[in-house]
This record gives sequence, structure tokens and C-alpha cells, in this order.
Amino acid sequence: MGKFIYGEPPATVDIDDRVLAHLRMVMVTKLRRSEPFMFEFDLPPAEGSGRRSFWVHPAVPMQFHFYGSREPRLNRAWIEELIREASGPMGLRLVPEPEDTRSDAPATRGRGRESLVPR
Repeated sequence: MGKFIYGEPPATVDIDDRVLAHLRMVMVTKLRRSEPFMFEFDLPPAEGSGRRSFWVHPAVPMQFHFYGSREPRLNRAWIEELIREASGPMGLRLVPEPEDTRSDAPATRGRGRESLVPR
């Protein structure tokens, strides 16, 4: 389980390392293109109900803290879908991971939005 750390003072969100690796790729890609965006996710039941939103902009400090020692394999189809989400009117929201159709990729499916936070 990793952490997305954003802003000053920092706000932190616990996120599965695999999901966090995909989010990092999307966020870095968008910011390199000078495209700020909204990042929104549902709060886990332990934190009550509702959503949390971050305006992701290059002027705001951001960290990705991974606890696992191995870099997860990235699913290009999922990254592309997440980039489309981030570019849309609602901003970046975690969508279910599609199957990676590359011939060298194992056939795996990820979890949906609930993967952001522990149960």
C-alpha cells in the first residue's frame, strides 16, 4: 500500500502500489503537457462517506510513496483510459482496469475505484 502525498501542508491518501504507479504515470504525463486537472475519488467507509478532490497543478508539491520493492507492470490500455478520464469534464477518476491486450502482457484484470483505499 503506497501513499499519494499532495500539497502544503500535505494531504495523504493510501493507495495500492499498482494503482498508484498507474496514477503517477497519468499525472506526470498530464503535467508535462501543462494540463492541470481535477483528481477525485470516493472516501472509504472508515473515513465516512463522500468524495475527496485535488486540483493537480505543477505548482503544488506532490509525492508518490511506494512501499513495495518491485515496480509493478504497467497496463498501457489502463493508462490511456485514465488519461482520457483526466482530460474529461469530471477529471481523473479511477475506472476499472481493462485487460492489457499486448501480446507480451499477462491476462489480468484490476480492481475498480475501490482499489484506491484499503477496506
